[in-house]
Amino acid sequence: MCGIVGLFLKDPKLEPQLGAMLTDMLITMTDRGPDSAGIAIYGRPEKGHAKLTVQSAQPAHDFRGLEKDLGRALDAKVRIEIKDTHAVLDVPAARLDEARAAVAELRPGLKVMSAGDSIEIFKEVGLPRDVAARFGLAKMAGTHGIGHTRMATESAVTTAGAHPFSTGSDQCLVHNGSLSNHNSVRRDLIRQGMRFETENDTEVAAAFISHKLQEGEALGQAMEATLTDLDGFFTFVVGTRNGFGVVRDPIACKPAVMAETEGYVAFGSEYRALVNLPGIETARVWEPEPATVYFWER
Repeated sequence: MCGIVGLFLKDPKLEPQLGAMLTDMLITMTDRGPDSAGIAIYGRPEKGHAKLTVQSAQPAHDFRGLEKDLGRALDAKVRIEIKDTHAVLDVPAARLDEARAAVAELRPGLKVMSAGDSIEIFKEVGLPRDVAARFGLAKMAGTHGIGHTRMATESAVTTAGAHPFSTGSDQCLVHNGSLSNHNSVRRDLIRQGMRFETENDTEVAAAFISHKLQEGEALGQAMEATLTDLDGFFTFVVGTRNGFGVVRDPIACKPAVMAETEGYVAFGSEYRALVNLPGIETARVWEPEPATVYFWER
């Protein structure tokens, strides 16, 4: 039993409030997942720039001098923004893969949370309220985002096991449910070149969709493929650079509710996650249908 929230802003005037709205939604879902929490924020990309978000168990050690060391390794200008155990590295967009490899060499203890033009992922063990406060999530702006509160059933309570999982550039996924064939799917994806950092079944779902997108499928097609290739009970919310999508398994026993106004599209595991959103009293509210893909893109 985990809690999922998602928010896609259609009205640019709401963008400064994205973090505050998502934080409120996430905290409301605390009793669905009190052991860890995470959030993916998508901002407007800056031309020529990319972001690499990393996490450290020893931030004072790993982040000291990282900006200069990485800049020297790339022979390029690098900026760093430290947020508690995480840091967002701003690097030249054309050098993102090179930057990731250099970080692994310079600071082997760092874990990459996300990479891309606009995505930033922050996640840690602890209550959603505490995790949100550590990273200042309520002050973050952006165009859309998804979040997750976890009640661990499949793997250990660790930062690496928290959601969202990101397995592709500007891509991430959160999950409520359990997959029964994740081990066999993981083996198949490894044979096709995908890499894994955990034993979590949600990382398999994220990698499955990333692989489909890499093969040239559209987001809707990739999400539809989960209905035939992944076994189990699940609600997935997927984030991409341009938007987000929702899909539930054919039985749809995991709760989900959506709301849409002229200003936003919102998702919550329960309606109470949405009650403080502006204009919710006049929103179109519905329960996503089983085995049906919904997605919004700009």
